Amino acid sequence: MFNLLKQLKELKAPIKIGIVGIGSIGRGMVLQSGLTPNIDCMAIADLNLDKAIATAEQFNCPYTIVESMEEMNSAINNGKMAVCEDGDLIARCELLDVFVEATSSITGGGNYGVTAIQHDKHLIMMNYEADLMFGSYLMELAASKNLIYTVCDGDQPAVLKRIIEEVEFMQFKLVMAGNMKGFHDLYSNPTKIIPEADKRDLDYKMCASYTDGSKLCVEMAVLANGINARTSVPGMIGPRIGDIQEALTAYDFETIWDGKHPLVDYVLGARPGGGVFAIGYTDHPYQQSTLSWLPPNMGPGPFYLFYRPYHLCHFESMATIAEAIVNHRPVLKPDYGFKTNVYAYAKKNLKKGDPLDGMGGYACYGLIENCSENVAQPGMPICLAEDVTLKRDIAKDEKIYLDDVAYSEDHEGFVLFHLSVSSAEKRTLV
Repeated sequence: MFNLLKQLKELKAPIKIGIVGIGSIGRGMVLQSGLTPNIDCMAIADLNLDKAIATAEQFNCPYTIVESMEEMNSAINNGKMAVCEDGDLIARCELLDVFVEATSSITGGGNYGVTAIQHDKHLIMMNYEADLMFGSYLMELAASKNLIYTVCDGDQPAVLKRIIEEVEFMQFKLVMAGNMKGFHDLYSNPTKIIPEADKRDLDYKMCASYTDGSKLCVEMAVLANGINARTSVPGMIGPRIGDIQEALTAYDFETIWDGKHPLVDYVLGARPGGGVFAIGYTDHPYQQSTLSWLPPNMGPGPFYLFYRPYHLCHFESMATIAEAIVNHRPVLKPDYGFKTNVYAYAKKNLKKGDPLDGMGGYACYGLIENCSENVAQPGMPICLAEDVTLKRDIAKDEKIYLDDVAYSEDHEGFVLFHLSVSSAEKRTLV
């Protein structure tokens, strides 16, 4: 990372980025870009224009409100940040090197990504739902233009990927990559979550998706699709433990691990909170002997615990951008296609004709599953479970299948999803 900073400082011209979606992460990325040598945020967009304006003013960024491409180009050429409502302007702007997708819109995020790549920008995806649904297609588009497509540092999947690279470089076999979750309520909804969401200044539906586990499952599916991993059971095991050291005994690795493919999972309530962990395996006698007198908290062997007690969101995000431009290197992308996906289950008894309201809503929660186990009867992806209606009654906690919902044939999300599935299948046939 120190070398990366040196490489950034030696660039002859700054990397110009645009960010769409100025929530807490997008706002932080605007600040972080200003603190990082030779990364300049030159354009931001949000449907709530006041949020974008407030961000520019909060961080003392000279800005101009723009409504057209001509105005955007003029602002950037004059060294000012272009601020707008329309993310498509940023996606199409030829003066930018990098497009950062940080919205909460799944289909919208996919569409922005396509447009940005078509207009020769590297694509940094801070929208994990859009990556899960459309990442294989976006990655293929980017590769066809010699551009980088990657998810972003700062959230658990990319943080875990960096730990995994270190573990595997030391010649441990990766057994499990795991998340550390504090609280889980499958039936959380935008009303129940109001007190907790207000404490954190979070959108109610987004906060409910964190609490009901759908977001967790999406993040671990994104990682699984990038490292050729699987889940041992639908929704993962998720044992409740008091300390992360207990992860070594909370799972029966001899039973659930096949010795080849890593698992994704999580622990609930473990200290220290907010981190990630990996389990590595070595049966080499000398390695085991050495590890027995090195830090004792790694485990007795042959399974060993590696963990990081934090992930720092926007603080870490600029490393992804720097690596994409300086080293033409993605941090994490869906190299293995759809190994896993996250499917919808009913939060309550649902009736024929009821609409589904997506992640964090009132109707359904999502569980990660292996796609190979959903071939005969595909599940309904939770990330597309919006603007669709049920064709039959569904009981509480019953799985919702793709055949159970009615949706328009020209539904943009499904069109992009099918393109992504086709891209993934083409790679597995090569």
